[in-house]
Amino acid sequence: MSLLTVSHLSRSFGGVKAVQDVSMSIPLGSLTALIGPNGAGKTTLFSLISGFTTPDTGTVIFDGKDITGQAPHLSAKLGLTRTFQIVQPFAAQTVRENIAVGAHLQHARRVDALHAAETVAERVGLASQLDKPAKDLTVAGRKRLELARALATQPKLLLLDEVLAGLNPQEIQDMLPVVRGIAESGVTVLLIEHVMQAVMNLAQHVWVLAQGQLIAEGSPESVTQDPQVIEAYLGQGTAARLRKAKQDSV
Repeated sequence: MSLLTVSHLSRSFGGVKAVQDVSMSIPLGSLTALIGPNGAGKTTLFSLISGFTTPDTGTVIFDGKDITGQAPHLSAKLGLTRTFQIVQPFAAQTVRENIAVGAHLQHARRVDALHAAETVAERVGLASQLDKPAKDLTVAGRKRLELARALATQPKLLLLDEVLAGLNPQEIQDMLPVVRGIAESGVTVLLIEHVMQAVMNLAQHVWVLAQGQLIAEGSPESVTQDPQVIEAYLGQGTAARLRKAKQDSV
C-alpha cells in the first residue's frame, strides 16, 4: 500500500526546469532514499510534496487524499512533515521549548506539548539537554533538534532533507540508529542524503534524481551498479567502494 504517490510532478523557475515529470510511490512503513547530485531538484521535490512550493503540473496524493499545493501546516496536520537542510531553531528557547513547537500541532495545552517534547527528546538522544538553550547545541545537536521538532508533530510520513549533512563520521554513525529507530516505530521515512554509506545501510529502496528527472530506482545495491547513476552521480570508484563496503558488512 502506498502512503505517498507523486504523479507527473513538474516545476520550473524561469527557464530552469527544476523538477520534470516526476512520478514515484512511497510504500507505507518504508524507509526510502532520494539521491542525486547537487542541483538535481531533490529539495525542490520535497517542497512540492510538502506544500512549500506549488507545482506547475502533476499531483501529490498522501494517505488517499489529494494534497497538491496544500498549505504545509494542513499537510502536517494530516501527518506529512519535513525537515530542512539548513537548521534554524529558536535560538533563545530551550531544547524542550523548541520541540514543544512541533508538539503543539497535536497538543493544544502547553503542559501536554512540553511533556510530549520530553518523550521525543528521549527518542533522538536529547533527553540530557532539554533545558539547554538551542543556541548552545553543537551542529549534531541542532540536527537532532530539527529531527525532534518534526517528530513531535506525530507524522505518518517524515521527509528528511540531509539530516546527516555537516556531521563527522562518528556523529553520522551515532545518528543512523536514530533514523532507523524512527522507521521501525512505524513512521514512513523518505530521506534526501549525500552520505552514500548511510543510504546503503538505511534504505530499502532508492530513487535517483538528476537534472530534475528520475533516472533510476531500485535497491541500494542495484542502483550503485546502474550505468546512468554511475555516470551522473557516483563515479566508478565510489560505486565500487560502496559495493565492497556493503559486502564486508554482511
